[in-house]
Amino acid sequence: MNYAIVIPAYNEARTIRDVAGRALAQASLVIVVDDGSTDGTVAALEGMPVVVLRNDGNRGKAASLRNGADEAIKRGAGAIITLDGDGQHAPEDVPLLVAAHAAAPGRMVIGARLHAREEIPPARYWANRFANFWIGWAAGYPIADSQSGFRIYPAALFSQARVNYDEAHSFVFESEIVIEAARLGIYAKCVPISVSYSTGHRPSHFRPVVDIARIVRMVAWRLLARGLYLQGLVRSFSALPGDEPRT
Repeated sequence: MNYAIVIPAYNEARTIRDVAGRALAQASLVIVVDDGSTDGTVAALEGMPVVVLRNDGNRGKAASLRNGADEAIKRGAGAIITLDGDGQHAPEDVPLLVAAHAAAPGRMVIGARLHAREEIPPARYWANRFANFWIGWAAGYPIADSQSGFRIYPAALFSQARVNYDEAHSFVFESEIVIEAARLGIYAKCVPISVSYSTGHRPSHFRPVVDIARIVRMVAWRLLARGLYLQGLVRSFSALPGDEPRT
């Protein structure tokens, strides 16, 4: 399986060179998608053997991920690894996700962080737990960390999934694609990863109140479209995280 690493980046000048360099130790194809940065993010990558794409303005994380995935697929990638450019994800954990994906190449793999509760800011931890409940219901199975951006996607999912990539869905995409993938019969396996929220990192672009509200609105729309999908609610409590729901 040919893997490519896609790193969306918006004003990550302080961390992007280190993250990209460590990512190159894990995959030969690393694509950084600059989302209209104004702090010299692209300049920080000068001289590195990475593919740099630039959005025409600040279009959001969802659009950046899609642009990077499209480029990776053009270059022959069969699976797309995504991780954040702010340093919270350790590229050295890529083999953990790859091992899980190699055992079930048709599935999505998510690097789960919520086991490391002491490392996660409380507001983000509880926002993620809240989102997990709703997304597990809509997907029809429990998910240990629905908000982690450290993932492996089967490349074909990007052509099959009916999801939104516009700026308003910037942080909704990673939730919506889990639900949409389940509709297509593609389920996520969560594996524990390390996580760092050091004081040296820039503040998160994720806004717990606004973005969680947008996620809940998306989930509510999908649940209403399926008549509330009460079977999914039951499955989300009766299965183990990452188990495929029984038909």
